[in-house]
Amino acid sequence: MKINSSRFGEIEVDDQRVMTFPKGLLGFPDYQHYVLIEAGQDSYFWWLQSIDKPDLAFIVTDPTLFIPTYKVPVKAEQISQLNLDTVDDAQVLVIVNKRGETLTGNLQGPLVINVRNCMGEQLVLSDRRFTTRVPLVEVKAAVHAQSA
Repeated sequence: MKINSSRFGEIEVDDQRVMTFPKGLLGFPDYQHYVLIEAGQDSYFWWLQSIDKPDLAFIVTDPTLFIPTYKVPVKAEQISQLNLDTVDDAQVLVIVNKRGETLTGNLQGPLVINVRNCMGEQLVLSDRRFTTRVPLVEVKAAVHAQSA
């Protein structure tokens, strides 16, 4: 299928890679279908591009690449709604933002995606250890490390 993106123009995506978030994402309940687009070769980041709205996309990452101890406490009813056998059958991503020279991750609102059926949900965790702006990486440090 072909989709339009304000960042990438018209792109071809595999129909089987379309992820559905029946409740949408926080602040965007009307947009439920997304695809992951690589931000760059060997990158830790991806674009989560809406296929319903060309100018709606989020940078996402696997939070365990930066915080290996991060675990999402998924409730039994959420596991059932996503048709998961266990939470280990899910891909967990977080939305990334840039604050000054730091990339932060919303660890309080992870995206949990069933990799078998591409159904997902954005959870809102009540665990106070996690916030919406957990520092992941310094941008300047990452640029200097690549050029060294």
